[in-house]
Amino acid sequence: MRKLKFRVGTGFDFHPFEDGKRLVLGGIEIPYHRGLKGHSDADALLHAVADAMLGAAGLKDIGIYFPDTETRFHNISSLLILEKVFRIIREKGFEVGNIDVTVLAEEPKIQLHVEAIKASLAQVLHLQSDEVGIKATTMEGLGCVGRAEGLAVQVVVLLVRRELENQS
Repeated sequence: MRKLKFRVGTGFDFHPFEDGKRLVLGGIEIPYHRGLKGHSDADALLHAVADAMLGAAGLKDIGIYFPDTETRFHNISSLLILEKVFRIIREKGFEVGNIDVTVLAEEPKIQLHVEAIKASLAQVLHLQSDEVGIKATTMEGLGCVGRAEGLAVQVVVLLVRRELENQS
């Protein structure tokens, strides 16, 4: 059976804004007058990271592991979701090599929070800060993101198979 040393996965998530909720991205609360609508804490960034990791490992998406029909996941911290996904991929023999995140949002601006988000992700995924890339862009006023109706996150992750790391 062929086992590749490196596996790449992509993740994408979108959540609409909702009044009266707090905004959480990458496990960090961002000061803003609206939050994201969702069954959990609606952390679109962590959801996209988790999906990218699961995809790279050849597994199903987070909706299978954390269905929004189960009350036990209502308002759950997405950091707990990411920790569980990290355990799942480690059980499959993978470590995270690096991740690259792009947040698509007209508002809020996240530049002041990038280092805190990187530190949050690095801690959960056992990475160095420079192994986590976070950047943001706008949609130049176009579409639902451009109208500030919500925000989207796109992620690429590299997984490395552990048992091959020491072989030359």
